[in-house]
Amino acid sequence: MSDTDPTTDIDAPAVEDPDTTPSRSVPGSEAVAAVVAGFDDATFSERSYASSDVTYHAISIPVDQWVAFAEAAKGAGFDAFVDIAAVDHFTDAPRFEVALNLLDLKAGERIVVSTRVPYDDPTVPTLTGVFAGANFYEREAYDLFGIDFPGHPDLTRILLPDDWQGHPLRKDYDIGAVPVEFKAGSVDL
Repeated sequence: MSDTDPTTDIDAPAVEDPDTTPSRSVPGSEAVAAVVAGFDDATFSERSYASSDVTYHAISIPVDQWVAFAEAAKGAGFDAFVDIAAVDHFTDAPRFEVALNLLDLKAGERIVVSTRVPYDDPTVPTLTGVFAGANFYEREAYDLFGIDFPGHPDLTRILLPDDWQGHPLRKDYDIGAVPVEFKAGSVDL
């Protein structure tokens, strides 16, 4: 087969994209380099959004460095808290990922800091002492995924009733059904 034949690489192992593969080389951004310098276990990569040329820095850290990293990022200028999100990677371990989205408005840069926690201990320290806006986002992750945030001032359900059983955004959550009642022939004008 020729070198241009697309079928020649069918059995070849996938090659990781160097633009999205986490690394320990110094990032091109001085602000990001300043933040990750004190965290030897941090891995990072520069990524771009699928719909534009805008880039951001994806940083992965161990859960035990979560609060210290958030404090360092805030001190380095990433002081605009955007949100916290959670993801259930059902077939992977560790299963749950929590991501913190921060902006440095002066430098015009974004970092997305993530950590992973296992199914049997979905615990991530609260960031409410660093970013007050983390309060409701952590409550949402607790409510929908069952991720615990020790130290949170009011870790209660925020979207679902207090007596709700389970966490509906977990991929192993039973879909179930809710009965719908109709008033047959009701015409209230």
